[in-house]
Parts: sequence; C-alpha cells; structure tokens
Amino acid sequence: MRRRGFLASPLALLAAQTSAAVAYPAVRPGLALEFPRDHGSHPNFRTEWWYITGWAKGSDGIERGLQITFFRSRTGIGEDNPSRFAPTQLLFAHAALADASNGHLLHDQRAARAGLGLAEAAIGQTDVHIDDWSLKLSDAGYVVSVAARDFRFALRFQPRQPLLLQGERGYSRKGPESRQASYYYSRPQLAIDGSVSVKGRALEVTGKAWLDHEWSSEALAGAASGWDWVGLNLADGGALMAFRIRDRSGGTFWAGGALRAADGGDHVLEPGEIRFDPLRRWRSPRTQVEYPVALRLRAGDATYELEPLMDDQELDSRASTGTIYWEGAVRAREGNRLAGEGYLELTGYWKPLRF
Repeated sequence: MRRRGFLASPLALLAAQTSAAVAYPAVRPGLALEFPRDHGSHPNFRTEWWYITGWAKGSDGIERGLQITFFRSRTGIGEDNPSRFAPTQLLFAHAALADASNGHLLHDQRAARAGLGLAEAAIGQTDVHIDDWSLKLSDAGYVVSVAARDFRFALRFQPRQPLLLQGERGYSRKGPESRQASYYYSRPQLAIDGSVSVKGRALEVTGKAWLDHEWSSEALAGAASGWDWVGLNLADGGALMAFRIRDRSGGTFWAGGALRAADGGDHVLEPGEIRFDPLRRWRSPRTQVEYPVALRLRAGDATYELEPLMDDQELDSRASTGTIYWEGAVRAREGNRLAGEGYLELTGYWKPLRF
C-alpha cells in the first residue's frame, strides 16, 4: 500500500480528470522484483513514491522526527506530443521536521512537471530531484538534500539490513481483488548521519530511519476512504510495518503488514492479524480535522501502544498532492518498555481520498 492521492494543482487536477483513458500496466502476483533496477522509477505506472521517515538525535541532545517524500504521477496528458513541455509526468515532494520544542510541524513542499533538467526521476536507480531537493542512492547509501523554508536536510541513510519485500515477495494486496495491489518494498533500520539546520542553526544528527518505495496503477477502492499506516524500527533490531485501509463507516476494508524478527526472519501479516484501536484523538486548530494520534496496534502476537512525539504533526499538502493528512513520529511501547520508534500516517480523515 501506501500512499497518496495525486490531486491538487491545476496540472494534477487535469491529470485526475483525464487519466482514466490511459492504459496503465497492472500489478500482478508472481513477478520477481529485480535490483538495482527496481530502485529506480517505473514511469509507465500511474503513481510511485519514495518515502523516508526517521528519528534523529541532534548534537543538542534533542530527538526530532524527519520525513522526506518524492512522488511521481503519470498524468495521461500529452503522451503523443513530442514537446518537452508536455506534462506527461508530474513530480511532487514533501519534507517535514517534527520538533516538540517547536510545538507544531515544520514542513514544505515542491511540485513540477518532469523534464527540462528541473525535475526528474531516473529509471534503473534511485535518483529523483525537484530543483534543489534530491534523493539519490549510491554505494554509500541514500543521500538527501532539502532546502526548505524553515529548515535544511543534508543527510545520509546507510542500509544495515536486507530489503523487506512487502506482501508476496513485493506484491502487496490492498483489497480483496487481485488487481487492488502495488509493488512495495521497505528498507528498515537505516542508519542516519548528517546535519539538520533549523532556522539557520546547523546540528549534527544520528538516528534510524525507514524507507518505502512503492508503485501501482490501481486507484484506491471505491469502498475505501483512507488508511492508517505505521512503520517501526524495533528496539531489538527487528522491524514492523502494519496498515489498514478504512471503509466509509470507519471500519476495516483491508489490512496487512510485515514483521521482521530480531533474528532476521520475515513474516507476512494477514488482514485478520492487524487491528488499530484509537486511544486518544487530537483536533487540528487550523483545519478542525480530528485524528486518532494515539493508538493501540495489534500485529500478529504483539500489541503496541503508539504515542506521538507531539500531537500537531498535520500536513496540509493541498498545494501539491491535494489533501490534508497526519504524518508523525511515534514511539511504540509494550507495557512500560520502549519497543521501538517510527512513523504513523493517517489519511482520509479530512475527506475521503479520491485517486
């Protein structure tokens, strides 16, 4: 699964209105993902994203949450037009910094049509940029450069574990029909180092992060309204991804996930093994949207209580991807024990997603 309605901006809205006639390739079970090829862009598919979330401790001793996302959307517009200005592919990017001492999320966004050297998502390797925002993969790991309004990221993310292929070896179901699926893999327990600059003050940081790369041609099912998703780097060295897609009544339309044990063994979590129960809600003073920011998560045999680093981690991305959602740093506890840290995403609480 995961993520994001590519609406908003005039170009993206036009894409949403016209792309139904485009023959996008289907996501099918049994296809073996190939690397390094599948680290790169898949421009024939409708949507794609590279998503990094993590906890970083600064040289000032403060822990902060950070998020960097690049989205790609095939619009279905002008595909028979040889002009380099034809908006056949759109790119969007979000970046956010969660600092409890600030009290609310710092975030920024970018949007551009691909091409002309201004924005691109390379095929065959992770190399995506919009202007001076970039995410690249090399032998040394992932490198991120982001110059936002109120902060800057100059970060490296070093893989320490094998890829975590979601679902059936990378074929991740999002509903009861086989076509309701994506290709999806994760890289948990990434080691962070580099610098974060907050309002002109540079801080050296270290920590752990999570990367998702996912691509699909299938729209969210008509019966669905949004999703709850969490990715956790567990304290014992394991990792957990769990999601549920909600129906229009707030119940579960579909669910799934993956658990990596401390010894490296991977286990696919079936829909009946996942349950999200709200423990506490928070209402945004800006949008009046209410989110279940503290949750009890049952994933297989484990139960965690998720508590946010701070309540106000709402992202208003109507200027780029066209929606409002909550994406925030959370801690996971088993009783009194800190079991892990990661990120929680809550979409469709503003209004049902349409993409």
